[in-house]
Amino acid sequence: MARSRKERRAADREAVKDAKRRLKLADLEPGGSPERPIVVATPHLVEPTAKAKPCPVCGGAVRVLEHLAEGALRVAVVRCSVCAIERRVHFALESATLN
Repeated sequence: MARSRKERRAADREAVKDAKRRLKLADLEPGGSPERPIVVATPHLVEPTAKAKPCPVCGGAVRVLEHLAEGALRVAVVRCSVCAIERRVHFALESATLN
């Protein structure tokens, strides 16, 4: 039997809340904020490392849209190919952290 409209709307609201919680947790992991960047040896490793991390919301594969240099940090803007969530993954270069 199909769920009622009320049940579907409640499930949709819960799914949105769950996605927001997963994004907040992803922001606390390495790469989730400028304060916690992922350390890589060279800029060439930014895009492959960003692509290797699955979407925090649905676990789908992500695609790198942009690779930016912001001061001493590198930022990869990624979008999930399943749920279309877009986020920024922060990186620091190993040589910059040694100085």
